[in-house]
Amino acid sequence: MKFDPNATGVASAGIFGLPFTFEEAKLVLLPIPWEVTTSYGNGTSLGPDAVYECSRQIDVTHADTGRAYEKGMFWSNSKQLEWKALNDKLKPMAVKIKNHLETGSELVGGFLQMQEQINLQGADFHDDVYQTCKEILAQNKLLGIVGGDHSSPFGALRAISEKYNGDFTVIHVDAHADLRKSYQGYEFSHASIMRNVMEHGLAKKLIQLGIRDYCPEEAEFIESRKDITTYYDRATKRRLAKGESWISICEDVLKQIPTQNVYFSFDIDGLNPALCPHTGTPVPGGLDYDQALELFNFIYANKKRIVGFDLCEVSPPAPEELDGWDGNVGSRVLYNLCCYTLASND
Repeated sequence: MKFDPNATGVASAGIFGLPFTFEEAKLVLLPIPWEVTTSYGNGTSLGPDAVYECSRQIDVTHADTGRAYEKGMFWSNSKQLEWKALNDKLKPMAVKIKNHLETGSELVGGFLQMQEQINLQGADFHDDVYQTCKEILAQNKLLGIVGGDHSSPFGALRAISEKYNGDFTVIHVDAHADLRKSYQGYEFSHASIMRNVMEHGLAKKLIQLGIRDYCPEEAEFIESRKDITTYYDRATKRRLAKGESWISICEDVLKQIPTQNVYFSFDIDGLNPALCPHTGTPVPGGLDYDQALELFNFIYANKKRIVGFDLCEVSPPAPEELDGWDGNVGSRVLYNLCCYTLASND
């Protein structure tokens, strides 16, 4: 397909209207429509489709990386329908368990059986994601995950950790710490993704920004670990209110990175919820869009290598509204992650 970056995005083209095949693309994007363990709002399994539908509205020249898109981006949907079918099978069970727990009741009988099924099939799902990502990485591709809830990229992080021998730092932007041992009985909960990353030794360091909702268990876990640095949102905003610049915060983050390699884990609710009103668990506060982009650029400009990323928790207001505001913002965050990743691997 002939590609004109000045023309209207062609509906039959790929992500961002780009014409690349898997073989031609340096960066492969893997959509994971998974939200089995979400504990508040629904719809994040539709996030990948919402991001994809909005992506062709983006003009591809990038302010900091120029024509990074020319290295190629490809949307690999080979497993999307299979994973969505499993999600749709298990999600109603998880909703029943959540509703039962919210009455203050303990899980017994059939509830325990459903929970066990979700844990067993969820573990198989994460193994499948791991194998799929491992195959992509083996073909000398860079990898980006588009979730789904924030448990979606665990298999990808396993595969990336294997490839780079754990020698990378996770920069985690989120409203939530995601450091619970488990949540509602799910070891692979969206609320446990970073706990699993660190306890499985997948990364050398975890740096968190935007955090403003967390439980005592998570705060204690952060305090107990020298390999976790958390920039709580309230403390960050206080620094900004006293006259510090966002660049100074980014400089501080850079000093905390012990590795050349960096992985971005970006939950859209890390942003101000005005930018993502339908995300599953919105929380007042958070980063502005431009702050997020400046963080990406600062890491790139200081010669760090971005070895992978995930974008999670984008959710459209309804299945028939995939081209709305949430998808628009999500697709633009994704495009920036793609460009900085490609450019940092020159």
